Amino acid sequence: MGEMKFFIFSGLPGSGKSTLAGLLAEKTAAVYLRVDTIEQGLRDLCHIKVEGEGYRLSYRIASENLSLGNSVIADSVNPWKLSRDEWNQVAIDLDVPFVNIEVSCSNPEEHKSRVESRKQAVPGLKMPTWEDVVNRDYHPWHIDPLRIDTSGKSINESFKELLTRLNIQ
Repeated sequence: MGEMKFFIFSGLPGSGKSTLAGLLAEKTAAVYLRVDTIEQGLRDLCHIKVEGEGYRLSYRIASENLSLGNSVIADSVNPWKLSRDEWNQVAIDLDVPFVNIEVSCSNPEEHKSRVESRKQAVPGLKMPTWEDVVNRDYHPWHIDPLRIDTSGKSINESFKELLTRLNIQ
């Protein structure tokens, strides 16, 4: 892949974010951090009500891996300026190149269908309903991320677009 990077994914559940992030991790051999997995692990192992702990633990794991020279892919809804700034700060503190990638599905019917037909990827994780997704507190960006709209495209088409926009062969 050449230059190490920190790929920070964000987007609502069912947008295709985790699928694209996972494919990019395979393609680039980057460390893959899925906040859903970390949060569910905290629930299962520590029996706590998870609020911001999953993100904060993820920032530490990302920082450690980036400091070792590994590329990292962060996969989370990343809904607020606060979490976006904290992900970015991990890279800034280490002087590591980073890119914010927002994945969306602009067609509400297609997005709803994806949410309602998704398979459980993280054991024990309560899957969001369409109502949960629609009512999610997801704020507009204060900067311009790289945006990928997966609506009307196959996952392969969306992944090819992502690779092209990231200039990855």
